[in-house]
Amino acid sequence: MRRTLVLFVRAPLLGSGKRRLAREVGDVAAMRFEQLMIALLLRRLAKDGRWRLRIAVTPDNACRRARHWCGGVEAVGQGEGDLGIRMRRALETCPPGPVVLVGADIPALDARHIGAAFRLLGRHDVVFGPARDGGFWLVGARHPRGLPPLFDQVRWSGPYALTDARAGLPRRIKIGYAERLEDVDDGDAYRGRVAVGTAITGRPPHRTVRAAFPHTAPTSGV
Repeated sequence: MRRTLVLFVRAPLLGSGKRRLAREVGDVAAMRFEQLMIALLLRRLAKDGRWRLRIAVTPDNACRRARHWCGGVEAVGQGEGDLGIRMRRALETCPPGPVVLVGADIPALDARHIGAAFRLLGRHDVVFGPARDGGFWLVGARHPRGLPPLFDQVRWSGPYALTDARAGLPRRIKIGYAERLEDVDDGDAYRGRVAVGTAITGRPPHRTVRAAFPHTAPTSGV
């Protein structure tokens, strides 16, 4: 059975998406950060032969537009419902086999972390990637179509998200943990990581964004 990696994203549109970050750095900078991270993660993860990558995007009507910037990677809609419902659906609707799901706000994420998560699924039923703020940047399942309740009682965007998700699992479920990483949800984290585009690509972030999102209207950059 083939491994599937799901990149779980909101279409990067001005005035939507990461509202907490936008309040601190502005709508334009928040949108550019989302575009940059999608572009970088596609570059890092799409061509690895150890898994098949698909993008789960919201809103659903952005799927057609997403095909312009996903470089041939399969794009599917997340569907309706709250975050937990949409994440569960993204896991369950993958082809048979182990599935790992990640967001697009973790600058340090690369293929090494994904490979380690899939190896953990060889001996665990569920895998989490803990975030430094108490949430989680990754969730994976060895048999995603048979998942017990996982996200029903999760308090999102706070320090209890991982604890709540674990609490919904029966004791028989073996849980593994990937490396702890930092996601970017606020201005401090953003300012500490904004140079990632130049560091990885060797060119300013706005050039990386425009190369990946040529249909986006020009702005002042990240």
